[in-house]
Amino acid sequence: MSSTYTEPKTTGPKSTMTGERADFLQMLAKHRGFLKFTVRDLTDEQANKRTTVSELTLGGLIKHVAVTERAWVNFILEGAPGMFSEAVDWEAQFSMRAGETLAGLLEQYEAIARRTDELVTTIDLDESHALPEAPWFEPGAAWSNRRVLMHIIAETSQHAGHADIIRESLDGSKTMG
Repeated sequence: MSSTYTEPKTTGPKSTMTGERADFLQMLAKHRGFLKFTVRDLTDEQANKRTTVSELTLGGLIKHVAVTERAWVNFILEGAPGMFSEAVDWEAQFSMRAGETLAGLLEQYEAIARRTDELVTTIDLDESHALPEAPWFEPGAAWSNRRVLMHIIAETSQHAGHADIIRESLDGSKTMG
């Protein structure tokens, strides 16, 4: 694999889409690409190695971003109850567990990304749902599907930056430069 990052290309029917939906798809692809680039050429052992004082690992970040994206897409489809319709082991999100492989986590992430991308092409971006009750959400607040997609992009981008730091600490590799 190349040692420098190359922008992912959008192909097929989605590549002919224009406007806001195309922007969402392009930004999702770009930031997912940054995140996935940080795990290039790694073994499962390297992907599960902690290189900072935090619990974060590269494999764990792939898993966390995938689980989080799936939860937000469930929110788009089902509202707040859909976000937590699947049991999530919050602590297990940030590292690879016995039997998990980096290839398997990336495969799951790709499936979740495909689901999100298909949804971007069809949803009503203005439709809103009340957010779940949580200390980090304003009581009674609602988010539009558009805002949820922006949040997924922001989360992916933020964690791609975390992953870049972990990868550089692991073996000196960088996403950029």
